[in-house]
Amino acid sequence: MIEKDTVRLLRECNAGVLMGVSSINEVIDSVTDAAFREMLISSKDRHRELNRDIENLLGKYGSEGKKPNPMAKSMAWVKANFKMAVDGTDSAIADIMTDGCNMGIKSLSKYLNQYAAADEDSKNIAKRLISIEENLCEDMRSFL
Repeated sequence: MIEKDTVRLLRECNAGVLMGVSSINEVIDSVTDAAFREMLISSKDRHRELNRDIENLLGKYGSEGKKPNPMAKSMAWVKANFKMAVDGTDSAIADIMTDGCNMGIKSLSKYLNQYAAADEDSKNIAKRLISIEENLCEDMRSFL
């Protein structure tokens, strides 16, 4: 049960990281404020760094990562592009990204509870990812 929950939690973290990086890539070229752009680049780097740890642990268990849910990814893309077409300001982008961070935090917290038998390393990775999302969300408040 521990190994099964561990792999499932790590796979959800992998999908979350990929979704976060994809979301940042979707909006970054539209950001006009240099500090905001740097914040997003830094967050993307932290996501990628954490993903290396996730992939290493998944490899240890003989498993591969998980791609984000295509429907969720499509819905996020449509929402972001629609909002940016209506209002492409940095404030609108911060709003879109804040919503995404909050959804990620909620999902990861759910998975931490759902896969309670996962090992401590994978739980710590999920908590690190939640922390990355919380920090980005907090940092973006000045751009809302």
